[in-house]
Amino acid sequence: MKTRIIASLLLAATGFVHGKAKVPNVVVFLVDDLGYMDVGANNPDCFYDTPNIDALARSGMRFTDGYAANPVCSPTRYSLMTGKYPTRARATNYFSGKRAETFNPAPLNDNMPLDETTLAQALKTKGYATFFAGKWHLGESEEYYPQNRGFDVNIGGYSRGGPYSGNKYFAPFKNPEIKEESPEGEHLPARLARETATFIEANKARPFLAYLSFYSVHTPLQGRPDLVEKYKKKAAGMAGDEFGVEEQIWPVEKERKVRVLQKHAVYAAMVEAMDEAVGQVLRQLETSGVAENTLVVFTSDNGGLATSEGLPTSNLPLRGGKGWVYEGGIREPWIVRYPGVTKAGSESAQPICSIDLFPTVAAAAGVRIDHVVDGIDLLPALKGGTLDRQSLYWHYPHYGNQGNFPGGAIREGDYKLVERYEDGQVHLYNLKKDIGEQDDLAARQPERVEQMRKRLHAWYKTVDAQFLREKDGKTPWHP
Repeated sequence: MKTRIIASLLLAATGFVHGKAKVPNVVVFLVDDLGYMDVGANNPDCFYDTPNIDALARSGMRFTDGYAANPVCSPTRYSLMTGKYPTRARATNYFSGKRAETFNPAPLNDNMPLDETTLAQALKTKGYATFFAGKWHLGESEEYYPQNRGFDVNIGGYSRGGPYSGNKYFAPFKNPEIKEESPEGEHLPARLARETATFIEANKARPFLAYLSFYSVHTPLQGRPDLVEKYKKKAAGMAGDEFGVEEQIWPVEKERKVRVLQKHAVYAAMVEAMDEAVGQVLRQLETSGVAENTLVVFTSDNGGLATSEGLPTSNLPLRGGKGWVYEGGIREPWIVRYPGVTKAGSESAQPICSIDLFPTVAAAAGVRIDHVVDGIDLLPALKGGTLDRQSLYWHYPHYGNQGNFPGGAIREGDYKLVERYEDGQVHLYNLKKDIGEQDDLAARQPERVEQMRKRLHAWYKTVDAQFLREKDGKTPWHP
């Protein structure tokens, strides 16, 4: 008996109980504005070279139907940190986007409330070391910054949504949360990857969370000169129109261009430099001897920038892009490698969302969740099975910078219903047959429209959704 007790204590101390491996380390790669079609793993004809991301997909599971909770950055970042739909906190636009057009936008809470439990705070209850690098954009002042939301280390995360200070993507950065300045000219993604790798090596003997949240590939569009030159040469041999015309938007005011061909050399350089940084961190996991006990997640916060602000990428065949509730604005690269759970080179068509990161990581780490979350543990899908969830929802009651219409959406199975908030018009698409959302089935399937719309409106009430407001005497539609 005494021998068995001693053995049990030793197993517990080393992290092995009942034959189960110790809790995994966690590495999250979050890329800013990276579209679903911007990585080779999703797009064999991709203009951009992403060998490290593609290798990660070959070593883990690629989700074909992975989503962001919102078509712009701050709300999705909130959902990744909390496991909740951002509508619950009225954090429904980038902080702080308050543009008004035909109508006034819904009220916006432009911070992640201080009473939210973040992913980092949850993992610290299990003894994790926690690290954040890159873009935060979840509050205007220091009490909202990563170091006060559960992260032991913060390199570069503060209020700004892009690298707008100093020399932007090149040192000197003049970022108030990068305390030790880089050598002049150092590239920002390389600096963030270097800091992440250093943290991994220093904490390899204990469980850790390393959350690398790139500023890339957000504007300003700046690339390393060597990579820009590479893609200029590559683009020179490509034929075809780079731009097309977007749909007319209600109310019709003007035509909008949309990029239909990936050919932007500077954007391509930004994508490849980000991929190199991903590779640097993945190699550090191997060098530190922790790769086989590290859960790695790679995703983006919204779709590629295809309809405004330089139109640097194309999301085709997906419709729209950043700022839109069409697939181009919300369908994201999602790759998960969980050694011992995911099968190398596997794929899943299960619809997943950024709200699922928190509960999935919490379950892997043995964290008990005793508060409301909207996401679910993805373990069944990671093992190759199905998920028990009827619907996913989106709510964007704002005018973004990308020419969008304020709207909401619900996905159930292969079907997606889009609802426009200015006039209440709805559209229905079968994504399995029509991933480009061109064939509107609403008039042909009124019963399905009624059922899905009823559930969408019930969800609005559950999360206390806010909508467009009157402007200049004009009253918008309201559910």
